[in-house]
Amino acid sequence: MSADPAVLQEGYARSAVLTRDYGTTYYWGARTLPAAQRRDVYSVYALCRLADDIVDAPHATDGEHRADTGTRLADFAASFRAHRAGIGDDPVLSAVADTAERRDIPQECFERFFGAMASDLTVTSYPTYDDLLGYMEGSAAVIGEMMLPVLEPTDPRAYAPARDLGLAFQLTNFLRDVDEDLDRDRHYLPLEDLDRFGVDPDQRSATDEWKALMRFEIQRTRALYAHADTGMRYLPPASARCVVIARRLYARILDLIEDADYDVFSSRVRLPTWRKAGLAARLLVTPVALLR
Repeated sequence: MSADPAVLQEGYARSAVLTRDYGTTYYWGARTLPAAQRRDVYSVYALCRLADDIVDAPHATDGEHRADTGTRLADFAASFRAHRAGIGDDPVLSAVADTAERRDIPQECFERFFGAMASDLTVTSYPTYDDLLGYMEGSAAVIGEMMLPVLEPTDPRAYAPARDLGLAFQLTNFLRDVDEDLDRDRHYLPLEDLDRFGVDPDQRSATDEWKALMRFEIQRTRALYAHADTGMRYLPPASARCVVIARRLYARILDLIEDADYDVFSSRVRLPTWRKAGLAARLLVTPVALLR
């Protein structure tokens, strides 16, 4: 059963607003795409944002609220499955289901994502980097898989770089958001790395040991960005430009962390909207051949 066109139109419009307000990097990158692709990027982002908001809500993982949060997330996932089966009239979920069907995004991608979101309710730390990668398989790499069909790659070799770009984006977030994640009792930096550098993030102090740890994690993240860059050649020009803009904007956060001498505790590192717009505008007029 196809969704009502008016419901879809509203859903895509709401998705665009969500992306503009909360996912400005995706928003500015997608602005370079044709309208049909742009709205699909926004809808996928909107689904991820709404699920993330459930598990990141204030007190969502407090003892007395955790079960209720889990129920809300499970209900949200079930509602999306129903919409994909043609049952339901929520505008945003209708739009995401429409995108998923037209772009042939496998349902198991969404299931992996919902599984990772659910783990945020019970898992507070990751012993090793491999353990963290297991979590990011569903919370980050799979986002690259969801977005890839929208970008209409010309070669299946775009798959692995797309996954690594998702990982790089999330690791960048983890490094920027250490302080607020601590407020949620979450430690995303691998415990083996904390032990190796002799760091206790709960002290919230940019010690020499902390700076050494951050340099190591930034280098690891930049390696993922570098591999992601190899996938640009497998995207059509408009898609390549979109991805390059998003990638450059996100990676700039690492530069800002370095500029702050790795102090992510005193204030949240931000790239102002006007700077995002300026960078996007410059890349918009740069020949695609120079972006790849």
